Amino acid sequence: MSLGAYIQVPFCQTKCTYCNFHTGVVARDRYAPYARAVCSEIAASDSTGGAADTVYFGGGTPSLLDPALLAEIVDVLRQRVGVAAPAEITLEADPETITPEKAAAWLAVGFNRISMGAQSFSDAELRAAGRMHRRADIFHATDALCAAGFRNTGMDLIAGLPHQTHESWDESIVEILALRPGHISIYMLEIDEGSRLGRESLAGGPRYSAGAIPADDAMAEFYESACARLAAAGYEHYEISNWALPGCRSRHNLKYWRREPYLGFGAGAHSFDGRARWANVHDAARYVAAIEEGSSPREQVETVTGEQALDEEFFLGLRQLEGVDLDRIARQYGAQGFGPRIADLRGRIAALCSAGLVEMDGPQLRLAPGRLSVSNEVFVELMG
Repeated sequence: MSLGAYIQVPFCQTKCTYCNFHTGVVARDRYAPYARAVCSEIAASDSTGGAADTVYFGGGTPSLLDPALLAEIVDVLRQRVGVAAPAEITLEADPETITPEKAAAWLAVGFNRISMGAQSFSDAELRAAGRMHRRADIFHATDALCAAGFRNTGMDLIAGLPHQTHESWDESIVEILALRPGHISIYMLEIDEGSRLGRESLAGGPRYSAGAIPADDAMAEFYESACARLAAAGYEHYEISNWALPGCRSRHNLKYWRREPYLGFGAGAHSFDGRARWANVHDAARYVAAIEEGSSPREQVETVTGEQALDEEFFLGLRQLEGVDLDRIARQYGAQGFGPRIADLRGRIAALCSAGLVEMDGPQLRLAPGRLSVSNEVFVELMG
């Protein structure tokens, strides 16, 4: 059985105003002890679940770690868990951290995919969001990766950043398509209490350019225009927030959406074996201390009930443009005694079809074209 391996690196050079992740800015001398703790966690893990055919270093900003530390983690992962060929090994990297020397070192370690957090090609938007890089850094980083030999790269954009306009959004789309990365992710700005920008916006305050956040309708228009522009440029829209050129889908992220097994290592990392989920403590210092003491860094363990699994089939499945196979759902979960629940869901699906929110193609249930930007509302209606 193949599985995914995720390595969490919760360190950043600065905290973006919109960030709601458990990451922090720490002294560089904490990087090596953290990397050693991750290696120890991997070495102590149960390796009977099969080799990993996808490895993903996320964060945070994993590209801040010295390539030698990244190499140590990858080596231990190969020795203990196993990395099946041909594996997809991804490193998240911010543009300003990418140099020709680092790019060459990453390739030598075994990374074959870089996911770059561009977020915007507007310096005004990047500055307001607290990003360290500027538009020019994205082009320099792309050149460095290309020169090193990377052929599989991805870039992220955020729709709805403060000061974003239709014109600046169009320019970001033009710029990213000119660079033509293999993979493009577009995320809608989240307004919640988990970030400084979100808290300020909800409170009606002026800090962090909260008053310059585009309206919800504008964000939806940005997203819809990107859908059309990327499709015209040859990108396949395969998940609500993700587009890829042929052969460049994120194999690792597909495991999450397909409910396939994955192991997470590091502070705040999550794991799933098909029956249960567990997560490590989020605080990096507490995580390192637990590992050094020889105790488990796990903070919570949850057994996934059949009801939860069925809900996830729809919530995660409908994020993918190919949708959900209702015949498979009926066979798999009907045999587990969920016939009445499935019948109820079919009734809800019929109502959503009539409302033009979802559509059926044979047994495949999908979000209707043009309704992807309101997917959360559709999920709420479906799951009741």
